[in-house]
Amino acid sequence: MASSNNASGQYNVWLHFLSGAPARQLTKFTDRAVRQVAFSSDGETLVFSADHDGDELRQIYTVPVAGGQPEALTTAKACHFLAAAPFSPDGTKIVAAVNDRDPGVQDIVVRDRTPGGEPSRFQGPADLVVEPAGFAPDGKRLLVWGLHASTDTDLFLLDLDDCGQWGGQLECVTAHQGDEQHLPGPWAPDGSGFYEITDAGRDHKVLVLHDLVNGPGRPVSTPRWDAEQSVLSTDGSTLAWTVNQDGSSVLEVRRCGRDVALPQVPAGQISTLAVSRDGRRLAFLLDSAARPAEVCVVDLDEGTFGYLTDNRPPALAGGRAGSGLPEPVRYRAHDGRDIPAFQYRPAGTGPFPVVLSVHGGPEDQERPTYRYAGLYQYLLAAGVAVLAPNVRGSTGYGAAYQRLIHRDWGGDELRDLEQAAYYLRQQPWADSGRIAVFGGSYGGFAALSCLSRLPQYWAAGVSVAGQSDLVTFARSVPPTWRPLMARWVGDPDADAEMLTARSPLTYADRIVAPLFVIQGARDPRVNRAESDQLVAGLRARGVEVRYDVYEDEGHGFTRRENEIRAWSDVGSFLVTALGGRL
Repeated sequence: MASSNNASGQYNVWLHFLSGAPARQLTKFTDRAVRQVAFSSDGETLVFSADHDGDELRQIYTVPVAGGQPEALTTAKACHFLAAAPFSPDGTKIVAAVNDRDPGVQDIVVRDRTPGGEPSRFQGPADLVVEPAGFAPDGKRLLVWGLHASTDTDLFLLDLDDCGQWGGQLECVTAHQGDEQHLPGPWAPDGSGFYEITDAGRDHKVLVLHDLVNGPGRPVSTPRWDAEQSVLSTDGSTLAWTVNQDGSSVLEVRRCGRDVALPQVPAGQISTLAVSRDGRRLAFLLDSAARPAEVCVVDLDEGTFGYLTDNRPPALAGGRAGSGLPEPVRYRAHDGRDIPAFQYRPAGTGPFPVVLSVHGGPEDQERPTYRYAGLYQYLLAAGVAVLAPNVRGSTGYGAAYQRLIHRDWGGDELRDLEQAAYYLRQQPWADSGRIAVFGGSYGGFAALSCLSRLPQYWAAGVSVAGQSDLVTFARSVPPTWRPLMARWVGDPDADAEMLTARSPLTYADRIVAPLFVIQGARDPRVNRAESDQLVAGLRARGVEVRYDVYEDEGHGFTRRENEIRAWSDVGSFLVTALGGRL
């Protein structure tokens, strides 16, 4: 199995062996971060994408599995997104989406596996963000995913014989009215159809086999929770998928039409699910609350689960530090909805200071994982509790719940966060006078909204790459995002008054709590100006604010030293501000 991790100090390609042999590092980048990795069909070559210092202008490279120097297939200053299964069945072609022709439009490009030759290109529509999913088994068609909005997507077929150097027509196979999500899965071995994950006709996403003649079949997965990903062995004998059950991934497997009893897999989030060609073994990344993401393997014949890696810090691996597991809780919102959350409490009775942690997205989900390089575990060891809610707009709780955030940033979800403060005030273990709010990206926006519009609740706050002004944010997002902004956040021109009324910058003069702001200078999603303008205004008023800018980072951290420094600084800031134990 191949993965990308930053054990070397930067995200590089590593090979992991089922035999238990030590992992082998294939690339040695220091200023580039590997984002996607895939094997060729013959297993001899890896293709991957990597960007430079977090700029998200991904280029495509290949490298022999046996070792050697990576070879760049692309050089255009643009973003290249590899397909989930990028190689053609014969291994000679690679498919990706790229916005090199028009920064605001993603084209689909099929190129040779080795440099040289003129690629075939499908010119993407201006009103649809398209990405390739994978070649049909005969290599003549592509399954393509198209994004109208975050909760409105379709699947298409692209006939490569009609594509040529330019051209080709997308054939929509999931046409619908209103918002529906149709997400691509693996092709059936005979090319008669493909698996898809969809919420068509229901609130939660299910896994179905989409027959190209008869359409979608009956759901393979239960409709109570969202299906997340699926894989199929080359011979079609083994189908595996995961279900997001209240934040934790549940693995499901069907072999030769029968459900398989599985060994126990620790609670957490499963990603990058893969299956061996013979359908015997599954490999995946497992990220859990008290252990960082690890490469894991399930042997279906033996009925065993095991870790291939051990990324635990020495204190956890040696048993010298305890681990805090979250408790799923729910609290009542202003409109009677139940807001799901994960609650982390230190040992003892309290009362404890608390950090209210808001996830990014906003259409993402707080899950029981090793968040922020172990920040929650650090806070627990220092006697600080954490409440991490999934406010309206979060994924994992149905399409209707997710859509509640659309064009309502800083609206009812801010009231959900206020209700979280009310909830904490009612808990005997929580010290209501020592509550901080923290978040990154959208979570940073939410933290700034709390500090500026609900200043009475907070003893401190941290914003990492948070939006301060929704108007300037909507105008500065990556070009391919701009057609989506009106339905997602709001139009920066037509909705300027509404967006200004929801922006933390509008209320910045109300911020009184100590604030820590972190920003990547090369961030293409939340421009540095979002943090600059807020900090400048606060400092002009004499408000206490710490501002750290990482010149060699984008939206998040790719360099290990930066990641460790940033989250260590955040932890120390919060513990000091709340009076915890350093």
